[in-house]
Amino acid sequence: MSSGFLQAQGAAQGSRPVGGAVCKGLEQSSELSAGGGGGGPSGPFPKWAPMLRVLTSTLRFPRPWKPLETRGCSSNPGAAGREIQVCALAGPNQGIAEILMNRPSARNALGNVFVSQLLEALAQLREDRQVRVLIFRSGVKGVFCAGADLKEREQMSEAEVGLFVQRLRGLMTEIAFPAPTIAAMDGFALGGGLELALACDLRVAAASSAVMGLIETTRGLLPGAGGTQRLPRCLGVALAKELIFTGRRLSGAQAQALGLVNHAVAQNEEGNAAYHRARALAQEILPQAPIAVRLSKVAIDRGIEVDIASGMAIEGICYAQNIPTRDRLEGMAAFREKRLPRFVGE
Repeated sequence: MSSGFLQAQGAAQGSRPVGGAVCKGLEQSSELSAGGGGGGPSGPFPKWAPMLRVLTSTLRFPRPWKPLETRGCSSNPGAAGREIQVCALAGPNQGIAEILMNRPSARNALGNVFVSQLLEALAQLREDRQVRVLIFRSGVKGVFCAGADLKEREQMSEAEVGLFVQRLRGLMTEIAFPAPTIAAMDGFALGGGLELALACDLRVAAASSAVMGLIETTRGLLPGAGGTQRLPRCLGVALAKELIFTGRRLSGAQAQALGLVNHAVAQNEEGNAAYHRARALAQEILPQAPIAVRLSKVAIDRGIEVDIASGMAIEGICYAQNIPTRDRLEGMAAFREKRLPRFVGE
């Protein structure tokens, strides 16, 4: 490991493991200096500043911490009429949070109220350090999210349309949550609905009842909430162009064959098989070290955007962040003592 990262590690020992002090030490390391390893006096290399800011904001838990306010659970029946409901699971599933999309009158279309409530829910969830996995699911049978609310949009001026689509882009960026996110697609996910799923880390679909596609070109539009950027990163440029140019719809099984979804499962009588598979996937993630998982997400998401050498440097930054954590020491102790680790996210 380079001297710059060792300096960063030393600076981190006296600071909170996931706070800004560690990133400050990294900014000052010789690896990131303008001299390219010479540790010169010219200051941090500018191209790293945005990534370091993202890394800091991704890992810093807000203070003071407050527990998640559950919405739409049995403990809060008054929230049943909301289009977006939040539920924090308990017992052995503690650490899994769910966002339930529940706008049956418009098939979970992305209208103004829906988007506002979803942004509010995501902001609330970001404040809860106990959230280790976030699942997006639908409370409307046969549909995940039908995409844009075209009836609502028809009433907008051209300027209002532009502002609203910009807001949708911001929403998809917020869905790129610090903790792992899973989209459970048991029904239709079209246009903005698929863009929402693409903003998640993992996707699970019902093999036959899930239908997905970026169909905007069939409506005289083009994907405007990240679809033209995230689909090529997921499937490759040529295949993404084919799917967008044709507006083709895919079943869950077809989507899995292309690599668009991680898992395709046979639908059950209740119509929620994808949700159950997503929850099982979340349960696999749940016992793993949460800081290490979040840092892995940062390293992958940021590293994929740059050349391999820069990506390796990003990985080194993330690895240095994990060195002073209690969870790393717990993992080594558990291995030595031949027991399961108990990670606490510190």
